[in-house]
Amino acid sequence: MNTPVLYGPIGRAVRKIAPFLEADALGVYVAALSMWSAAIGGTVKVSSRGNARPVLVWSALVAGIGRGKGTALRAALHVLDKSLGRFLATHTTSGITSGASLVNHLWEQQEATAETEQGRDVRAFVCEEEWSEVLRRVKRDASFTAKLRTAFDGAPLRNTTKEEAQVVESPALVLHCHITPTEWIKNVSESDAAGGSYNRILPFLLGSVPMLDDDRVSLPKVDGSELSDAYGWATARPRVITLSENARPLWRTVRRYARILGETLPEAQAVFIERTAEQTLRVAACLAASECSETITDEILTAAFTLVRRSVQDAVRINRGADTPKVKRQPLSLADKVRARIELHGGRAMSSQVLPYVGASAEEVKALPEIAVTVEREGKTGRPKTVFTLRGDTPVHAPPPDPTPQPMPAAPEREQNRATVVQMDAYRLSPTQAPKPAPEPKRPEPLDANPFRALL
Repeated sequence: MNTPVLYGPIGRAVRKIAPFLEADALGVYVAALSMWSAAIGGTVKVSSRGNARPVLVWSALVAGIGRGKGTALRAALHVLDKSLGRFLATHTTSGITSGASLVNHLWEQQEATAETEQGRDVRAFVCEEEWSEVLRRVKRDASFTAKLRTAFDGAPLRNTTKEEAQVVESPALVLHCHITPTEWIKNVSESDAAGGSYNRILPFLLGSVPMLDDDRVSLPKVDGSELSDAYGWATARPRVITLSENARPLWRTVRRYARILGETLPEAQAVFIERTAEQTLRVAACLAASECSETITDEILTAAFTLVRRSVQDAVRINRGADTPKVKRQPLSLADKVRARIELHGGRAMSSQVLPYVGASAEEVKALPEIAVTVEREGKTGRPKTVFTLRGDTPVHAPPPDPTPQPMPAAPEREQNRATVVQMDAYRLSPTQAPKPAPEPKRPEPLDANPFRALL
């Protein structure tokens, strides 16, 4: 069961187009399954131990930028669009960032369809391709996550902020979203998952994106007759899907698997997989409905379990480091900053090459015990220049400087200020590039040391 089984008409269609995709086929299968669950969610339920619940499958494709999340979504549309009629065109939305707007969207749709032949329609496929942005905005609305939990359970949604109270009975809302692993860890908190808000979403880490030799090839046509017939069967009247007798032993195994995992994993990971058994049952019911069956067989339940089990593994991988305290980088001391600037300029640096970059005054730098300070003057009337060197590079018992200033040739000074080309394998001036009036200082570090590291 390590590899998810792409089951039924949806799985066969995904396998057919997979060789022509620059995307993980699993992402296509997951997106299509969520779309399918939204389409049949208004009339199909699944029952276990006499408790009927929705078949809504919420999912998240978790991958870095350019890893095929959008391609997978468009391929899923290619698989299902014709089979579902105009459902996806009329019931897909995005950008819902508050509990009130969520209820209002479903309520307006319910009222607009109240007089139609099929009756009130409360189905919705919420597709958030930039979910991280939505997560940042919904933090300002405490009611949003509560409304999400209610919608997942199919319980009545109420909005009392309007003059006329809005009530939506038995909502059939499905959330499908795209996010990067970094944004998931940053915005999907453990407390929200523990409260049940985001552990209702099945996350899937997408694999590497294959590169096709010819990206001009379009996707092959998919025979949607099976899914079209199944959609008509599922929406013709209310249906309740149940487990067959031969699937019950595996169902008990699934429930034990979920409980053992929840008790053995760290809390930061366990909270995201608490609904493993329920998610397996919902996926299995969707797969059964795609074959016009009101019974979940052992084969169907096995296929559903392979998919949910993969999501459990990915949830653990994504949140593995969520409970690890972040180590803050220690700020550099003034001495480290000054040393880095001096090393950057070949062992001796003027005050104009140090002070603006270390955020300190000349007196503070001069007070550092490991920094040696000398004053040089160009000619008898030249402006004095303060030069900083590392004290370890200057003799401790050096004789005092001659009080009579010595003229410094102008050419070496210009040569000192001239930009030099430094090779990638050396990070300081070579002896031939150093200023001629001063001897080349001895380096306390080996030749291949990298003084830029202290500046990071």
